[in-house]
Amino acid sequence: MRRDDNGHTLEFQQRIDRGDKIEPQDWMPESYRQALQRQMAQHAHSEYVGMLPEGRWITRAPSLHRKCILLAKVQDEAGHAQYLYSALESLGLSREQAYGQLLSGQAKYLNIFNYPALSWADVGMIGWLTDGAAIVNQVPLSRSSYGPYARAMLRICQEESFHHRQGFDLVRKLVEGSPDQREMAQEALNRWWWPTVMVFGPPDEDSVHSQRSMRWGIKLYSNDTLRQKFIDQTVPQIHHLGLSVPDEHLRFNQETGHYEIGLIDWDEFQRVIQGNGQCNRDRIAARRHAWESGAWVREAAACYAHKQAARLTERQGEQNV
Repeated sequence: MRRDDNGHTLEFQQRIDRGDKIEPQDWMPESYRQALQRQMAQHAHSEYVGMLPEGRWITRAPSLHRKCILLAKVQDEAGHAQYLYSALESLGLSREQAYGQLLSGQAKYLNIFNYPALSWADVGMIGWLTDGAAIVNQVPLSRSSYGPYARAMLRICQEESFHHRQGFDLVRKLVEGSPDQREMAQEALNRWWWPTVMVFGPPDEDSVHSQRSMRWGIKLYSNDTLRQKFIDQTVPQIHHLGLSVPDEHLRFNQETGHYEIGLIDWDEFQRVIQGNGQCNRDRIAARRHAWESGAWVREAAACYAHKQAARLTERQGEQNV
């Protein structure tokens, strides 16, 4: 790798400004590599931990149809994590290293997955709200400056669109059902609205990483810009369903054409991402248990791969003779 001097850094920034894609074999500033590793690892961990709130409802789905949909969704989330862990490897961070950072608490994941899914309606809210927020955040990432990340996002966004539609359909069925079902949907919305609004990260003036990531084209829009887009597209959907946004200060600003919301509890956000949310310990404990329980599978796969490589080497040697 060439040394990180001012000339190379300037040339690198010019490539970013032109919209060129940076590939693994290309020179990049070490700070760019580290910023990518941090964001992509957080993204991968979020997909992997994100299976847990919904996964517990697979056996309690109200119908075989709903169970099949939820099974497919949880499987997709696991696949998203694998796409992103694979892209991380192109930056020199192995899956074992990345996963070790998650289990040790060194790496973070989205705050939203530290809240419990208390009812079947929560499954719908996760799909509709959380995955709706993911689409707003991730579609621009398909144009990220780092090629492997951008390409991974293309397929992920397609599948997230399915999850979003599934979640909205589930909530729609509930609000069209009995009064108890409608109440269950409203209660779930009350619990998931504010954590979802927080999912885009702290306000721009408090964001440590956002401006630098935007300068490098890792992300294209600021946290507040993405949050506003989500609010503007989701509030009308809530009203269409006949539900109420749990925010007494919500109003539509005729001059700006945007919805304005009340104050976000950023103290709660910080508390959750620092490991003190309702489910932080349970989520990490579940991932640690899965990692330890799957050790024999990883060892068997590695042993099989080693034997296959040895056999291939042996055959090549015989052919050369």
